[in-house]
Amino acid sequence: MNVLAWIIGTTFAISLIAFLGALILFLKKELLDKLLLILVAFSAGSLIGGAFLHLIPEAILKVGVEEALILNTFLYLLLGFCIFFILEQLIRWHHHHATAHPNIMPFSYLILISDGVHNFIDGLVIAASFIISFPVGVVTALAIALHEIPQEIGDFGVLVYGGFRKSKALVMNYISAITLIFGGISGYLLSAWIGESIVFLMPFAAGNFIYISSVDLIPEIGCKESVKISLLRFCIFLTGLLLMLAIKLF
Repeated sequence: MNVLAWIIGTTFAISLIAFLGALILFLKKELLDKLLLILVAFSAGSLIGGAFLHLIPEAILKVGVEEALILNTFLYLLLGFCIFFILEQLIRWHHHHATAHPNIMPFSYLILISDGVHNFIDGLVIAASFIISFPVGVVTALAIALHEIPQEIGDFGVLVYGGFRKSKALVMNYISAITLIFGGISGYLLSAWIGESIVFLMPFAAGNFIYISSVDLIPEIGCKESVKISLLRFCIFLTGLLLMLAIKLF
């Protein structure tokens, strides 16, 4: 398979995660909550590991060791972090923000629009990763997929809570997810135009991963119930991190 085929195939597969929102219809709330916390903890570890063990080292390796180039790499990382901070504050795509206004239908559309933008950027990042190298593409796609699972389940719940019929919420959630595919194709076409300069998306993606993990996910798994549960969640987080390390080493 060529690079474009991998990009399209991977982004299409990840877009299908949007249908996992239907789990809300079949699982008891207590079981779903426990499952989501496990996924969130594992996702947080994989995103941190993907950023620090794969994307940042790969970006530095590609641009070289000159101080100015390394500085540019970390500036792009900060840009990725800041842009996702701004996106979250302005559009408020995170599902917890929606629960404060559960009956406002326009907010449900904002969730869809912001998810579409976020997924498009993820598609760009996946494309750049596969263009840089196949292993980096796989790691990036895996980290994004793990993050998408709890997010899409949460988004589906928000859309239903915000007034959508369950069937329409599922369809609309997938429509916002297919921008991932368009982002992947756009990233591939962009690389043909700017060439190796597309490497700047690596640190940008790392900033994105670090923001999502540290600001959105890790606070979610904080536990006030008991030390035992806190340690369990940390172990799940560590498992995600170690998975990224294992992929790097082997």
